[in-house]
Amino acid sequence: MKTARELGLIPQGRLEPGPGNAITDVAGVSVGHRSLRGEGLFTGVTAILPHAGDVFRVKPRAAVEVINGFGKSAGLMQVAELGTIETPIMLTNTFGVAACTEALVRRAISANPAIGRKTSTVNALVCECNDGSINDIQALAVTPADAEAALDAARTGPVEQGAVGAGSGMTAFGFKAGIGTASRRMRVGKRDFTLGTLVLANFGAAGDLVLPDGRRPDPRVPAGPERGSVIVVMATDLPLADRQLQRVARRAGAGLARLGAFWGHGSGDVALCFTTADPVEHEPATAFTTQERLADGHIDIAFRAAADTTQEAVLNALCMAPAMPARNGRIYPCLADWLMENPSP
Repeated sequence: MKTARELGLIPQGRLEPGPGNAITDVAGVSVGHRSLRGEGLFTGVTAILPHAGDVFRVKPRAAVEVINGFGKSAGLMQVAELGTIETPIMLTNTFGVAACTEALVRRAISANPAIGRKTSTVNALVCECNDGSINDIQALAVTPADAEAALDAARTGPVEQGAVGAGSGMTAFGFKAGIGTASRRMRVGKRDFTLGTLVLANFGAAGDLVLPDGRRPDPRVPAGPERGSVIVVMATDLPLADRQLQRVARRAGAGLARLGAFWGHGSGDVALCFTTADPVEHEPATAFTTQERLADGHIDIAFRAAADTTQEAVLNALCMAPAMPARNGRIYPCLADWLMENPSP
């Protein structure tokens, strides 16, 4: 399978991708997948680790933007309130949230036995999309052991995309979709930074997809209501306060809109952004701390990177996922196949 960039879909932009064109271009960030296959099963888990240390003890600053709240994620409320995350981020299907939450809580307690007794409880962060059109979601197949496997599989470097991990059974715009990622380099002052995005793409009504060159691919399936979801996770090493992180996360909506999405009534669209700069200690040594933060007058470059990477990550999810039958027998085609059959003029 080829990426959207390899297929010529990404026009020359103002910002260049990082070396891997992935969320893992942000130093320290790693991604792992666990894919489940079986009778009627096509689902899984994807884990995003902000750094290699104890996330509960060293909490990345973060913010969440709920674009449309038709979703069943866990942990977003505390991120919005406190501006930090304290576990890895897990993506899975709608009925797998509890299993992933349990795995994150148990792993945090194992590393920090004082949790819930001598110190605070832990806020497990799990986001979801409904893969029931392909996967037998009522089987409740995802277990805490599967979540642990995704966490253990997390690596820096190249990220597997398409119908893998949490993206196994996901679809978008009438095509097969799943996991996609992209990154952009940013020059601010005399310093270089990176913003990387990973998406779980499961949204968009059939026939609504708009490619960067203006074409509208036809998946040859009946159009219906927009009932899917998309989870957008952004990572950066740019020093941003939590208010600024939410502003950057909000620009995921610009990338989704470029693709033809309108965030329908039944769509759960959530964007999360964290920075690896200036994390928050669980037990700070002093009553006051200092933080480096970007001056607002320079933030447009991060807004552009957020929109660009969201758009490209979704296109990668579509291009890297092969055609697949649904549970009702219909076929979700592969966007890459459509592109080969309909070359750009």
